[in-house]
Amino acid sequence: MADKKISELTLVSASNITGAEDLPIVQGGTTKKTTLQNVQHYIVNHLEPTALNVSLGQTIDLDASTYDESELIVLSWSGGNGIMTLTLPDATDVKNLNRVKRIISDSTFHNSTKARVTPFGSQNLDGANSHYEVNKAYEGIQVWCNGTEWFIIQKKG
Repeated sequence: MADKKISELTLVSASNITGAEDLPIVQGGTTKKTTLQNVQHYIVNHLEPTALNVSLGQTIDLDASTYDESELIVLSWSGGNGIMTLTLPDATDVKNLNRVKRIISDSTFHNSTKARVTPFGSQNLDGANSHYEVNKAYEGIQVWCNGTEWFIIQKKG
């Protein structure tokens, strides 16, 4: 590996990675090697929530780069009763292939406050171009993208 710059290296597909390959790492100003298996030991498996304060008439585009790393979105309602919209990311964007998003409401929601989770453009959510409505406290859904559309894979209500 020392004979090439990182930008000159051949791309390896995920299906060919075993975890035992050497990976470069810089530690204390010195380049060393490790393996993916060693790195995985330090990866913590937990969700960092993205808190969204939502209100009547608001539309939030989850395709915005602000939400690229948001896997768990916790909604809080403020203001008067009504409907707001959360638009799911573009299912055909390669970065969303096999992506999971979780959306839940907190205690500020009730049957007169509604967050509509809608597909992007003319794409589908669970086979239809319609929304899923979160309209009570502690309700939520988990959606998954197959690269063409979003599927509701879990509901909490």
